[in-house]
Amino acid sequence: MTTLTMSGGKTSILPGRGGFFGQLSDAFWRHPKLLLFLMLTPPLLWLGIIYIGSLIALLLQSFFSIDDFSGLVNYEFTLSTYAQLLSPTNFDIIIRTVVMSALVTIAAAFIAFPIAYYAARYAHGKWKALFYLGVMLPLWSSYLVKIYAWKLILAKEGILTWIFEKLHLSWLLDAILNLPVIGGNSLSVSYLGTFIVFVYIWLPYMILPTQAALERVPGNLIEASADLGATPRQTFRTVLLPLALPGIVAGSIFTFSLTLGDYIIPQIIGSSRLFIGQAVYAQQGTAGNVPLAAAFSVVPIVIMALYLWLAKKQGAFDAL
Repeated sequence: MTTLTMSGGKTSILPGRGGFFGQLSDAFWRHPKLLLFLMLTPPLLWLGIIYIGSLIALLLQSFFSIDDFSGLVNYEFTLSTYAQLLSPTNFDIIIRTVVMSALVTIAAAFIAFPIAYYAARYAHGKWKALFYLGVMLPLWSSYLVKIYAWKLILAKEGILTWIFEKLHLSWLLDAILNLPVIGGNSLSVSYLGTFIVFVYIWLPYMILPTQAALERVPGNLIEASADLGATPRQTFRTVLLPLALPGIVAGSIFTFSLTLGDYIIPQIIGSSRLFIGQAVYAQQGTAGNVPLAAAFSVVPIVIMALYLWLAKKQGAFDAL
């Protein structure tokens, strides 16, 4: 039976509903914590066993080593695998990946801010809808299709080279490609090309949090700053940027972490020098060195843990 409280403080006892589903509904009504437990159990099991469990297994693998003679995993606790990360070759991979992630994040922030500011302050109605459509549209297409499309665009025979030729700026493109670190035979096999594609792919993840943060900035603060004699530069530095910073940091979480762990873009566009994701794939697949691959995988986790801690201090999670 089900007990209901009527208006006036009177209690009405209704007969229980028949059938299996009726009895189940009555049981959930009488024991709401049971319903909460049943609803939370599947996602918690997924998070606890599949996700966190796999991370723990990965962490444990990183404390093993590979036997140099047999090529088999030696299941004895050791820190020698982490010591291998400090070798010049492996450490260079880590530095290269972190630097690229930082540069992509900075570039995405510079590009995203004016776009997000216009959408937050001036776009209304159908123009705001058009803004969201323009930002989200690239996310609807295939990840691999976008990368291979950029490979064709950046190739030596691609449309970008053709545009430089038509503008009689081939000398400028050649000068860029001759730069010692970022250049190459063409943009499609250079660090500059990898950088361009990274920025394009992850830019929407920077625009949306920044735009959300800028929409929370009251317009009267900007007007008050101007009334008090502040120049536009001073208003930007002392009012707008500090209030928009949580959104920028929130966007940087996406751009930095996604660049840090990506291995497909450097595999398709870029030079033969590895990034962390490629190193994990190579060590786990080709070389069969699972402990070293696990140690490489721990590096982005540690970096992102520190980054998220700093982002939380900046209030970035408030803009997510």
